[in-house]
Amino acid sequence: MAELRPLCRASLRSLPRSQSTSRHPARSQCRTLATTLQDPQTRPSTTFKDRLNAGPSFGDFVRNPKDEPLTPADMLELRTAQVGPAGKKKTITRLPTWLKTPIPTSTNYKQIKHDLRGLNLHTVCEEARCPNISDCWGGSDKSRATATIMLMGDTCTRGCRFCSVKTDRAPPPLDPHEPEHTAEALARWGLGYVVLTSVDRDDLPDGGARHFADTIRRIKRKRPATLVEALTGDFQGDAALVREVALSGLDVYAHNVETTDALTAGVRDRRATFAQSLRVLAAAKEARPELITKTSMMLGLGETEEQMWDALRRLRGVGVDVVTFGQYMRPTKRHMKVEEYVTPAVFEMWRERALEMGFLYCASGPLVRSSYKAGEAFIENVLLKRRARAEAGPADVGKVTANVAEATP
Repeated sequence: MAELRPLCRASLRSLPRSQSTSRHPARSQCRTLATTLQDPQTRPSTTFKDRLNAGPSFGDFVRNPKDEPLTPADMLELRTAQVGPAGKKKTITRLPTWLKTPIPTSTNYKQIKHDLRGLNLHTVCEEARCPNISDCWGGSDKSRATATIMLMGDTCTRGCRFCSVKTDRAPPPLDPHEPEHTAEALARWGLGYVVLTSVDRDDLPDGGARHFADTIRRIKRKRPATLVEALTGDFQGDAALVREVALSGLDVYAHNVETTDALTAGVRDRRATFAQSLRVLAAAKEARPELITKTSMMLGLGETEEQMWDALRRLRGVGVDVVTFGQYMRPTKRHMKVEEYVTPAVFEMWRERALEMGFLYCASGPLVRSSYKAGEAFIENVLLKRRARAEAGPADVGKVTANVAEATP
């Protein structure tokens, strides 16, 4: 090899300048003095390359080996995964695909959140970690965005086993400016539909009913076109307090029974009962017979078909107009476990059954919540139609009804 070096340098010096300045041709000429000249394309493959080519391709890792479409049963099957460091791994259950929602990024969402912080207001959307916040706060346009404002602070005096809202026996006092701040924020946003809810305040003599009613009146004064739904607590069954809220000018009175009678004791706070919730809904209807009353139930808590039928019959018995069904989703490990992830087909079945029983409207689905898409899925179909009929003369009722029906999604 030592004898080759002088020869190699000499051969480089003998090359023309145009060739010697090109590094790669010089190397190839130098290399041919010690190796056999071969065509690179015909060079035999190495053992490693042969093994690599014979192995699995990238497609084998991202494609179903059977190349068969998933069956409905496969699509609804819950997935599990191993997480954690070596030696301490544990199995977790992945949520079904129909329970996954997008991260909120819309302009409406950002504006609403900014205003809430500036006015020191709270929403159940954030406090209860609702998965629909992206859809409701975004809306298809600003007038169709739906926000659920939580009045009377962010701390509840009750401790239901499904709810992630903070609890305390003695929450901070009410903010006297909250009704005005809430009305101002809603007038600023120009929302078509708003849901007002609250924590339970058993520490207050009236449970916060007058605070609730004052907020509704201020909202209606600033923007009469805004439709208001009040999702209240049970006021410990006091019909007079329910009546005060029902007569404050709201459009929908909502109070959630949450689950069936048989499961109530293990799901809700001990101070809440199914019978008491029925009395609240009945009192609201008695105060204003034309008022729409509404309730919501969670599925996946272990309820039976018989218990569901019983609950729906009793709700219709007190004149409830609207019922919604949604999947219970465990907020944290401190809360009760999910007994079942109910399939969309079962939710559709209960929707059809509710409508057959005479409910005016029913929203039913895994991601449906009490106030979910209230503005888009419900208002035009019921509230706006009633308002249009009230404002129109007798001769125009048929025409108005047809126009509203055409605008209803």
